[in-house]
Amino acid sequence: MSTDFQTARVALGARLRELRTDAGLNGKELASRLVWQPSKVSRLENGKQTATAADLEAWAVAAGASDAVDDLLARLRNLEAQHQSWRRQLSAGHRAVQERIGAEQQVTTKWRGYETSVIPGLFQTPDYARHVFLHGSSVHRSPQDTEDAVRARMRRQDVLYESGKTFRVLLWEAALHVMLCPPEAMAGQLDRLAGLIGRDNVELGVIPLGAPAATTMKHGFWIFDEQRVTVETVSVELRLDGAQDIELYQRVWDRLNQAASYGAAAHRLIARARTGLPST
Repeated sequence: MSTDFQTARVALGARLRELRTDAGLNGKELASRLVWQPSKVSRLENGKQTATAADLEAWAVAAGASDAVDDLLARLRNLEAQHQSWRRQLSAGHRAVQERIGAEQQVTTKWRGYETSVIPGLFQTPDYARHVFLHGSSVHRSPQDTEDAVRARMRRQDVLYESGKTFRVLLWEAALHVMLCPPEAMAGQLDRLAGLIGRDNVELGVIPLGAPAATTMKHGFWIFDEQRVTVETVSVELRLDGAQDIELYQRVWDRLNQAASYGAAAHRLIARARTGLPST
């Protein structure tokens, strides 16, 4: 199934093709006017490459359709809202991202999440979060504003104590064993998780490694108010708000939930992970 992002990119490409054909140009002729390789024209028209603002402005001028620039740029802004690169988001460090997420979650009342290899930010301790940000800065070569980012993430967690907010979160058991931080920090993180079990507004399920699976584990994702889904990849954050995408992720979450352990059984899985930590 195509994502909303890819569907919108294909639609943008179709609009570019329409402008070209309306101008009576074939692909090679337009490429010549733009001093581009013909393959770039083809990739943009077929939704295989995302245009830049400069690409769109040059295309409209070359096709004699300068009045189409505003529409093309609006379509690009819609694309970028759905497909936000971490390189761009982290250009000023992690703090700004945390503050943006914090503002968004103020208007969210219902969370459903699933993580495969990391403890969710809302449940992280300062020590664990610190190492997550350090790893992120290293991978993305972004500014290290680690302590500011940790404080911003901790402020985000105030939402856990606001009335009317509910959190249904699934963790694959593997996330309890991934050593992103030293053993003593991981011990504190596991204790924090155990302490969340039983809260009235938090349902924390742990999917055991050996549990029968109704679907593949794949990647983490979050569903907000059943109206929007976010998926984080290594390079981008995808934001999906199409009805089909939302329904798909709801269905996957429900299937994952079938294999999850709750309450005392989840406590035992967390305790087993803590017992297995390397001695310090």
